[in-house]
Amino acid sequence: MEILHQSHTFPIRDRRADSLGDFKYIPDEIICTILDCLTPLDLARLACVSSFMYIFCNEEPLWMSVCLKKVSGHIQYKGSWQKTTLHLENLPNEYIEFCRKPLQFDGFSSPFLYRRLYRCHTTLDGFSFDDGNVERKNDISAEQFHREYDGIKPVLLNGLADTWPARKTWTIDQLVPKYGDTTFKISSSLKVSMTFKDYVSYMKQQHDEDPLYIFDDKFGESAPGLLKDYTVPQIFQEDFFDVLDKNRPSFRWLVIGPARSGASWHVDPGLTSAWNTLLCGRKRWALYPPGTVPLGVTVHVDDDDGDISVDSPSSLQWWLDFYPLLADENKPIECTQLPGETIFVPSGWWHCVLNLETTIAVTQNFVNSRNFEFVCLDMAPGYCHRGVCRAGLLALDEDSLEIVEKNMPCEKENFRCIDLTMKETKARILRPQQNENGKENANGSYNVWEHDFSYDINYLAMFRNRELDHFTSPWCPDNSLRQRGLREWLSRLWVGNPGKREMIWKGACLALNADKWLDCLGKICFFHSLPFPSENAKLPVGMGSNPVYVMDEYVVKIFAEGGPQSSIFDLGTELEFYSTLSEVNSPLKNHIPNVLASGILHLENGSYNIDSWDGKKVPDVIRKCNLIPEKGTGDVFPFGVQSKILFTYRKDLSPENGPDDSDESTIVLLPYLITKRCKGKIFTELRDVLPWEDVLNLASFLGEQLRSLHMLPYPSFSNSALSDFEQNRGFSSANGMDMEFVSNESDIPVEWKIFVRTLMEKKKNVSGRLSKRSGSIPKTLIEKAEAYLPDDFLKLLSIYEENGMKKVGKPWSWIHRDIMDDNIYMECKSCSHGIPAPTSNGGVAKSWRPTYILDFSNLAVGDSINDLIPMHLDVFRGNSDLLKQFLKSYKLSLMRKTPQQGSDDDKYGRLSYHAMCFCILHDENVLGGLFKTWKELRGAESWEEVELQVWGELNNYEGFP
Repeated sequence: MEILHQSHTFPIRDRRADSLGDFKYIPDEIICTILDCLTPLDLARLACVSSFMYIFCNEEPLWMSVCLKKVSGHIQYKGSWQKTTLHLENLPNEYIEFCRKPLQFDGFSSPFLYRRLYRCHTTLDGFSFDDGNVERKNDISAEQFHREYDGIKPVLLNGLADTWPARKTWTIDQLVPKYGDTTFKISSSLKVSMTFKDYVSYMKQQHDEDPLYIFDDKFGESAPGLLKDYTVPQIFQEDFFDVLDKNRPSFRWLVIGPARSGASWHVDPGLTSAWNTLLCGRKRWALYPPGTVPLGVTVHVDDDDGDISVDSPSSLQWWLDFYPLLADENKPIECTQLPGETIFVPSGWWHCVLNLETTIAVTQNFVNSRNFEFVCLDMAPGYCHRGVCRAGLLALDEDSLEIVEKNMPCEKENFRCIDLTMKETKARILRPQQNENGKENANGSYNVWEHDFSYDINYLAMFRNRELDHFTSPWCPDNSLRQRGLREWLSRLWVGNPGKREMIWKGACLALNADKWLDCLGKICFFHSLPFPSENAKLPVGMGSNPVYVMDEYVVKIFAEGGPQSSIFDLGTELEFYSTLSEVNSPLKNHIPNVLASGILHLENGSYNIDSWDGKKVPDVIRKCNLIPEKGTGDVFPFGVQSKILFTYRKDLSPENGPDDSDESTIVLLPYLITKRCKGKIFTELRDVLPWEDVLNLASFLGEQLRSLHMLPYPSFSNSALSDFEQNRGFSSANGMDMEFVSNESDIPVEWKIFVRTLMEKKKNVSGRLSKRSGSIPKTLIEKAEAYLPDDFLKLLSIYEENGMKKVGKPWSWIHRDIMDDNIYMECKSCSHGIPAPTSNGGVAKSWRPTYILDFSNLAVGDSINDLIPMHLDVFRGNSDLLKQFLKSYKLSLMRKTPQQGSDDDKYGRLSYHAMCFCILHDENVLGGLFKTWKELRGAESWEEVELQVWGELNNYEGFP
């Protein structure tokens, strides 16, 4: 005893002050945040500084974060995250083994690290309870579900999975022999995958604070056998996304995770509803109704694009640190889900899930009649309504509240929550539902509407900015559908569900202002004495960037993309192009829809007026709006291709200083074009059924039509246009190249000088622009992009001398710029007027011939190689045989080889190099599509490897001297 007592007379020294120096004033959580930004090498160096830093830098949660930020793709867990990271660093094994022998220090105390350590090793036996307040129902009928729960409140359902094979076979022990070597995606926010057997090994070894879990939306592709083990319950089978087939957004997930894993607080994407069936283990659920943000969760609303982001603690951390702080009346609706049970989560509900033990589940999101309008509202442009749908009035500032109150179209007392102050709109209390005598119901159920935020579609729609639409407004990146996919979806629903058109129309008005565009269409039809569209034609269709209406005999395209000024240039250029076709009697005109009329619809002083316009001269209504064409571009087509090119270059290169489409004007301009309707179908609808011979014929057809297009005479640029361009742009130098050098090349046509200047500008910060575009572009290639591009873009022009004059060895021509599968029309070979004829077995004839090229609103002039990019990537899907077939019919020179380009290693002599450079500098994200088509190139080490794989066939082309 004396020895023990004596040992306590020596106090244990606190190492923190000596080990951290001036950093001792920084809280431990801040130090850990800083360390999380370091590389593995920096962490190893910092661990040698002091005992405190040694402990901080060897913490397992830190190495887990460092490792997962570093890796992309397949990963194999090595027993600890530090060891896994060191393996990824390719260190010799002896160094890795040495790192496994930790040093021991006394005098260390950190409550922050202790809490993290506790969360890594805590057990969850005490978390389960059977008396949750989510109702449980057995053998529920579809009628009862839709009446009492669908879109209203959560419910736990028994019996829906009783007949599933998965009910018996989805256990870890039975799945490993079947799918051990199958790779699954890990978690929703990571780009990490594991084989199933590696993941099971990880589950058994890990002690992570927030363990990884399988959350795979593509499990049906990697393990199709799993889809046969379950069926969608009957009450959930109405799903309006089904009409999109394989193009629908992600909707089903395989979910497997160990104890302590789970999903932090969130609202399901697109305000869809969801069902989740548990096959193995137990899950604890917590839920709050729409607009009630849970304690500890912060919702951010991006003012620029309306994107919604959520900061939330991990599921386990929330249950341990925040749940105990809640008073009983503020606690969420909660339950423990048992094997065989299916939980339904309505649209807009916040929910958090914690796995109490190893669990296996399948979940699907869906859109049905009850939540359809909410999903459409979520896709509408703007941000105010999106924040309100998720966070309630907490997403609004005082100015927004005043605007809503001022513009409220109904009685204010109907929406009592408008009167709440911002402090009062914090998480609302759900009180037990009472009966007529004022007593709580025996089942302790909750009245989900007894809170201060109204989740009514008419109320929420008030927060939508009606001035915005999908044709002219920025697209929110987390929308569940692509911008053009939204119109395809609504159009298919409209045609296929005539009995639900009242609902679909309301959703279309919310999502893309369908009522506004139909009103415009009606004015145009009346002015030109055309029949009003039939019921089937009331929604805009197509994959283009402008509203397009397809009637029985004609098509109306309203130019809206980019605003009024861009729209005027688009229509002006298209009209100039059609005029050129007629003047030279090009064979191409036989494969372009006939133009019936064109004009400008303008709203002025509350009334619509229409002026016919053939593209010539400057109409008075345009002068009123102060939309002046570029100088020095001629008077015949003042808004033709010359003006458009200069306008586009200046706008793209200097958007902050370029032409402004938002000029303050009381006049709304909407140019339009009416063409004859083509009979048949677009290639998009036929791609999967066409025989190979018809696809080869299509490639030949495109070669012939692009040959005709590229042979058309084009307007030449004047020197005054170049001077005006240089003066307004303020060119001096770029990428180390003297701009005056280009100007001194007096023999080079003006259009090529502007072209070179534009490429040089686009090269600036090319790595930064590519990083923002798509996660599918390999980082190693992004870093090498600038070095791959020319240091002197004049070398791309293949300049040669002839009779003492310098000439450009590349053709300058009209270019379509948008030859994609939705802009090609085809007719049935065996029927008249392009209408498919029934076959003997009741099907439809599958032999088709290409007839028309559509949508010339993106017309420009430039290097003809640019037309090959969308065509090869989208129409041919990278098939080199189709590209070769196209070139056989094209037969035009793409480049003249100069003596300097004679050697095989000279990249400027490779057409493939030219095409690859234009892909990298393209205005659209063509590289994202490229790496989705050629998935094997995501591991490419150089751009040359990508170039030759994608464009190598061009180097065999003999269509140039």
